[in-house]
Amino acid sequence: MKKFVVAALGGVVAGTLVATQVAGPLLADEAKSNSSVYEQLDLFGDVFERIRSQYVEEVDPTKLIEAAINGMLTSLDPHSSYLPPKDFDDMQVQTRGEFGGLGIEVTQEDGFVKVVSPIDGTPAEEAGIESGDFITHVNGESVLGLTLDDAVETMRGPVGSEIVITVVRKGVDEPFDVTITRDTIKLTAVRSRVEGNTVVLRVTTFNDQTYSNLEEEWKKSVEELDGIENVNGVVLDLRNNPGGLLPQAIKVSDAFLDAGEIVSTRGREPQDSDRYNATKGDLTGGLPMVVLINGGSASASEIVAGALKDHRRAIVVGTRSFGKGSVQTVMPMKGEGAMRLTTARYYTPSGRSIQALGVSPDIVVEQPRRDRTAAEETEDQPSSALHMRSEADLRGALDNDSMTEDERKQAEEEQAKAEAAAKLREEDYQLAYAVDILKGLSALDPEHK
Repeated sequence: MKKFVVAALGGVVAGTLVATQVAGPLLADEAKSNSSVYEQLDLFGDVFERIRSQYVEEVDPTKLIEAAINGMLTSLDPHSSYLPPKDFDDMQVQTRGEFGGLGIEVTQEDGFVKVVSPIDGTPAEEAGIESGDFITHVNGESVLGLTLDDAVETMRGPVGSEIVITVVRKGVDEPFDVTITRDTIKLTAVRSRVEGNTVVLRVTTFNDQTYSNLEEEWKKSVEELDGIENVNGVVLDLRNNPGGLLPQAIKVSDAFLDAGEIVSTRGREPQDSDRYNATKGDLTGGLPMVVLINGGSASASEIVAGALKDHRRAIVVGTRSFGKGSVQTVMPMKGEGAMRLTTARYYTPSGRSIQALGVSPDIVVEQPRRDRTAAEETEDQPSSALHMRSEADLRGALDNDSMTEDERKQAEEEQAKAEAAAKLREEDYQLAYAVDILKGLSALDPEHK
């Protein structure tokens, strides 16, 4: 017993010595680090006072502080920034689905403004701005060296006013100018259309309205086809969707999944991590799905595409997505401004980070660039190419006397559908490809027409 007690006491003493030897240097290092931080803060104060008192022109101290805070945040990554009160108000308006501007989602790369995607139905989209374009000048002034927020500010202005932006585009030898008239941007988060027996759900952004819009548009399209039994599949079009609210991306993913993980977020500390799972119920009843993505599909749209791909719920078609796999938290600050800070990375159900990699489609389908007008193409083609001759065109050809009137009508309807599909391939090759996939799947599955 004596030996046990002594050994125990010896262990306590030895532990105390070790702890002291380790903790001593740690405390010293921490004190040294704190001292260095305070010295740097003193340096900041000195620089601030010198600028305020000796700069060639009088400066606004508030703007100096805001610029310093923003510089600190933007040095971290392209998505962290300070939002002054006005910008914070604008951001809150945007998530509600209406704001003023050109209608483009942008990021910064190599000092220039890079277009993530133009927003459907906006002045930028109508002017032909494309995902991947670089904006180098605004009204003749270079944006090189400006922060992203400052560059965006130069593109803002009164509704109805014109702006000239200089664009550098891959595949185009010289920069070119585009004149755009600013307008009020009203975002319709989801639009639907029917192609044959396929429902196409076009999701343009993830704002407060997205999931409710999705439900409404789905119901409208099912009614148009006289019931879900007449729907052969769904195309979820996420092309040029720059993302938005994480909760809405989770809801949209959940709309097509019955169970399983949708996305996980992992922060700096283990307690900052979250996992989001699907709940029972598939909006479509399990109909075949194709998801369309491209280089303009970012953030929230990548969460949806990644979840549906990993669960083998949908075939992903198009080109690799943008690759923004980080989560920003907006934190209100003193003075009615806010800080947008990257606080986590998100991971698809398979545990893969999308950051800087994007979502790779199951089937890569490029969208052909249409550099010539339809009129120019028609002029270049001989008339025989526009209408191929068949047996029915020959003089004196025999009629098909085995077809009933109903069969003839059905054949004409099928021909009309084929011609409509061909027209769609000219208008939107990627979408036509997705619709064709669903047609093929329905041909193999008699339960889905």
